[in-house]
Parts: sequence; C-alpha cells; structure tokens
Amino acid sequence: MSRGKRYQEASKLVDRTKSYEAKEALEIIEKMPKTKFDETVELHVKLGVDSKHADQQVRGTVVLPHGTGKTKKVLVFAKGDKAKEAEEAGADYVGAEDLVPKIEKENWFDYDVIVATPDMMGVIGRLGKVLGPKGLMPNPKSGTVTMDVTKAISEIKAGKVEYRLDKTNIIHLGFGKVSFGADKLYENYEKIIEAILKAKPAAAKGQYIKSVSISTSMGPGLFINQK
Repeated sequence: MSRGKRYQEASKLVDRTKSYEAKEALEIIEKMPKTKFDETVELHVKLGVDSKHADQQVRGTVVLPHGTGKTKKVLVFAKGDKAKEAEEAGADYVGAEDLVPKIEKENWFDYDVIVATPDMMGVIGRLGKVLGPKGLMPNPKSGTVTMDVTKAISEIKAGKVEYRLDKTNIIHLGFGKVSFGADKLYENYEKIIEAILKAKPAAAKGQYIKSVSISTSMGPGLFINQK
C-alpha cells in the first residue's frame, strides 16, 4: 500500500528498530509534518492477559489531566429530580422512555456518552442491540450507571476516558491532540499507564504489559520502552 508524502516524511523521523522513552516519542510526534486538522494521539497497549476469561478483563476509566481535546456530548436517561439535576450539571440531552423510539427508529446518535440512573436500566435494556455495538451502553464499571449524575457529567466533560481490552487483548485509546505538545501529552500518557497498571487482574500471569506504541491518527507508530 503506497503511503502519502506526509506519512513518508513522518516515517523518516522514526527508527523502527528502536523502543523510545515515552517523552522522546511524543517530542518526535510534535516534529512530524502537520495535517490540515489537529490529529488525535493514540495509545495502543498489548496486555499479557486473555480477555475471554472474566477474571482477566481489564476495564476502567481515568480523568486525563489535560482532557482529550474533544468536548463530549452527554445524554442522560433520568426522571424527576435527577433529570433536573442532569440539566443543571450541563448534560446535552436528558430524557427517559420518550428517547427510545428516537434512537430506535430515527437512528439518533448525536452524543458520545450515555449516563443513566439505575432505575432507567430497564428502559435502556430495550436499546441494547442498538447501543451495544456502538459501545454506548451505560455500565456501572465505567461510572455511567449512577445516582450521582452531576459527578458523572462533570468528569466526562473534564476529559474522562474509558479503557478496555478488545478481542486481541489490546487497549486502544486516544489521549489528546498533537497541538497539546509533548509535555501535556506525556502527563496524560502517564495517567493512563498508571491506571492500566493498577487494573492488573489477580489472575494475570507472566508479563502484564507486552508492548506499548503511540501514533497519531494518520501517522506511523513508535514503540515505547515500558518497563
């Protein structure tokens, strides 16, 4: 597959045989030729666990010190006082059963995260087939099924991200924009790695972190020396 001129120029800055210190890798990314848009910087962490086993799942959330560079739209399923609280906390959309046909029949997905109070999970369960494949189902583990809707909304707006294993035991995560610069990106990176290390399952044996790489959404990857 032939790569564009910008990708080829960026690749010249990367030594494929080398593992970089995270800060050094981010400084290289900062020097790469820029695209017309502000690229997301992505993290890819391969873990020595087997996601097929429930006791080896790795999933959680972390609030990034500098956010992700993207303001997330939040939809809250709640009623009564909790609906009012969600509106006051800055939710972009608030509703209950009335939203089900809008999502099912109108294909409405103008939001990034769904928060729900526990009493609304019966309603949301009806949307499982639609929301599940898009990764939008609220979950207590990610803090999106909660009575404290104010806290959930404020953390999401502040830059809370969810990390979870895919079927190949890799965590893929955007953790900022190229425009943040190496220092802020490094602080975000450190926060995520710390969270992943803390989330190590007791059942995990052998080497936990197998490999770490970072890249921009359109650029070459750099392997990171993660001890």
